[in-house]
Amino acid sequence: MASSSLSGSAAAGGKSEFRNQKRKPENPDESELLTVPDGWKEPAFSKEDNPRGLLEESSFATLFPKYREAYLKECWPLVQKALNEHHVKATLDLIEGSMTVCTTKKTFDPYIIIRARDLIKLLARSVSFEQAVRILQDDVACDIIKIGSLVRNKERFVKRRQRLIGPKGSTLKALELLTNCYIMVQGNTVSAIGPFSGLKETLMIKRELAKDSELRTQSWERFLPQFKHKNVNKRKEPKKKTVKKEYTPFPPPQPESQIDKELASGEYFLKASQKKRQKMEAIKAKQAEALSKRQEERNKAFIPPKEKPVVKPKEASTETKIDVAAIKEKVKKAKNKKLGALTAEEVKLKMEADEKKKKKK
Repeated sequence: MASSSLSGSAAAGGKSEFRNQKRKPENPDESELLTVPDGWKEPAFSKEDNPRGLLEESSFATLFPKYREAYLKECWPLVQKALNEHHVKATLDLIEGSMTVCTTKKTFDPYIIIRARDLIKLLARSVSFEQAVRILQDDVACDIIKIGSLVRNKERFVKRRQRLIGPKGSTLKALELLTNCYIMVQGNTVSAIGPFSGLKETLMIKRELAKDSELRTQSWERFLPQFKHKNVNKRKEPKKKTVKKEYTPFPPPQPESQIDKELASGEYFLKASQKKRQKMEAIKAKQAEALSKRQEERNKAFIPPKEKPVVKPKEASTETKIDVAAIKEKVKKAKNKKLGALTAEEVKLKMEADEKKKKKK
């Protein structure tokens, strides 16, 4: 009995030691836990991971501006085809100017509705379909940054936005190369599409520092440039300049009151009936004047327009007159003349030539 108890106690002691050894895991470095190995990718979410689908229907809607209507109408069949592969339904309402995406009974990926929401948001912010459809991939993310409320002054905001784009879009292109992201500046927002790490990287210094393994876990604020804010206010001249009058110690003359005006014109001493009569006469005079003007405008339609003076054709000058009698004589001579016969002048010349030949002989 004693031997069995000893063996049991030894076994119990061995088990407890083994458990204590398991409870004390090795403490790995935090940097190793935070870093992702090169070439590692998260496995894609398939239907086998969620064979029963979703319990409830989820939907998102967003509005789009009027100028995007024509483009969305053209590319909407491609949007529906891309979302149908993930069993997500998409509808375009041109009357209300909205796009809606919602899950179906066949949808198995619970996060695909969030990606579909980002897709319609990017399309509403003037991003092309070829770039916006990339958001449906697992390793691609997007961010819509609002920049309109950063600056109060509109002119300063336009200048800063142009500085972000750069001359001929060179600054924007450099940012795209550095971050491996597609960046679209439209209105008061900036849309960026790319990998998760690329959305955070916006400076070349960060990329150079990321190559050093020692500085990977340290703060980079001491390496980043620090700019002093210089607020130079250029005072603008007002549109309407007020010219200061010369100083005079005397106050301006007091304006006349209504009673003073009536005393000067003599209306103050008139009776109430006379004042009423004058007012009626003034009203009648205005009415008569307005009536006469209205009548003149009506009569304008019955006034015939001024006719242009008739221009008489100029008589043909005597020099340019055609001699009809001479033409008739020529026609008669031409009719009497036989075909191939010589004219009278030609006959005379021929006779003279024959006589000269005879004399020479």
